[in-house]
Amino acid sequence: MELYLVGGAVRDMLLGRTPTELDFAFAGDLENFLSLHPDARRVGKSVHVCLWHGRECMPFRGAGPEEDLRARDLTINALALDKAGKLYMHPQAVNDLQQRILRPASPTAFADDPTRIFRLARFAAYWPDWRIDKSAFEQMRALSYTERATLPAERVGREVLKALAAPAPGRFFRVLAQGQSLAPWFAELEKADSIPAGPRQWHSNSVLGHSLRIMDTVAGDSLAVWMALCHDLGKILTDPALLPHHYGHEKGGIALSLELARRLRLSTRFAKAGVLAASEHMKGGMYTTLRPGTRRDLLWRVHTAGFDQAFWRLVDADSGSPISSTALAHLAVLLDVRLPKDWHNKGEASARKLRELHCQALARQ
Repeated sequence: MELYLVGGAVRDMLLGRTPTELDFAFAGDLENFLSLHPDARRVGKSVHVCLWHGRECMPFRGAGPEEDLRARDLTINALALDKAGKLYMHPQAVNDLQQRILRPASPTAFADDPTRIFRLARFAAYWPDWRIDKSAFEQMRALSYTERATLPAERVGREVLKALAAPAPGRFFRVLAQGQSLAPWFAELEKADSIPAGPRQWHSNSVLGHSLRIMDTVAGDSLAVWMALCHDLGKILTDPALLPHHYGHEKGGIALSLELARRLRLSTRFAKAGVLAASEHMKGGMYTTLRPGTRRDLLWRVHTAGFDQAFWRLVDADSGSPISSTALAHLAVLLDVRLPKDWHNKGEASARKLRELHCQALARQ
């Protein structure tokens, strides 16, 4: 039973890149493969995949490679290579690789598996100079709310995490918005697209547009990108009578960022990062005007949460000022402060004394 190298690994080789994941396919059913390879074992629940000698292997969709190619997500991934070096490919694969086009492999590609809309958006975030064929948006818009809503949260969440690490993470959500596919997974962002980010002297964009711009500005740090997505979520709760102002939006963003992380089954660390971004970003932007005690408490909350670099990177991008250089220098001052031995092990009294020493140290800066 011959194994074929399929999908992204073949695509990457054609693009002159080193493949990062090797996927294999074979003709026939899984039971036959397992009987011929008793050292292989099943993995996964909903997909017929097995692991053999460290390789993920699965049956072709259909009788062979040609039929399998027509059932894949995008033309650029509809590729297979046999052991003799023969290449099987979708009729449009070469053109789309050369022209840098993201195109569904078939008229029903997204209907067959609606999770593919998030894969498309993720590829777009990784390759911001690639064009998306109009047929992709047509298929996205044809999907019903229910078809999107019934997708496994873990699969959507995995695509989001990959997109957060992309060079242009904001494009992930721009593509979903253009394909009218933000809801239900990102219903907050759909609403944010129609709300001004703030008064025109500071903002000329919607809440969504502003957040996605900040995401792209902090690209390279997934946590900072997630914090950028969450930091202004509270603005969607603003009373329309108050617009374009968003007084107190920090508080409203806490529950919204928590719910978004929960819905996507993201880790506790991402949930905490979103809350911190929503609740503290305004104070971070005003850091240089704060009193020493307020500065100390903000620095300490961010530090004890473990988000120093990501949070202050967000603040720089959101404020348009290099606030992090001052804040992180002040944090270094705090970390040099030592609690006198006679104040050790006194519970809340020790904490109050350390804060007092911290405030004194900042006041001298």
